[in-house]
Amino acid sequence: MTAYEKLEAEACEDGVEIISKEFKSDRIKGLYCDNTVALNIDLKTNAEKSCVLAEELGHHYTSTGNITDYKELANRKQELQARVWAYNKQIGLMGIVKAFEHGCRSLHESAEFLEVTEKFLKDAIDCYRSKYGHMVAVDNYVIYFIPALGVFKIR
Repeated sequence: MTAYEKLEAEACEDGVEIISKEFKSDRIKGLYCDNTVALNIDLKTNAEKSCVLAEELGHHYTSTGNITDYKELANRKQELQARVWAYNKQIGLMGIVKAFEHGCRSLHESAEFLEVTEKFLKDAIDCYRSKYGHMVAVDNYVIYFIPALGVFKIR
């Protein structure tokens, strides 16, 4: 089962309908409203679909009200909260460790292994870097974010 199929199943279990929609703007990848996620019909890969679906499910689980006006600080915070939910759902710190253990040595290889886009992975790493700083320990591993992403196993 792919990452996208797992998210689809989770959405279905929670009563969230997923539909494909042609949007007038190609900037819109997905929208969430009233237990329905609309994904842009132009999304090509399962990785892209899973990233967009994860963020829209993040809105389902973390957002309230109409947050389309990004001039409002509270709306921008809810948008970020949904993205962080998606990063943690699709990647998380253990996902970075699992990619390392799988032998992934580049952003491209890690993104492919995790079934996300390279941009989504890079944005997640930037998010984790801003949260944890230079490094973070998880289980028997240290994940370094600066100067570049690195994972080391603690013996």
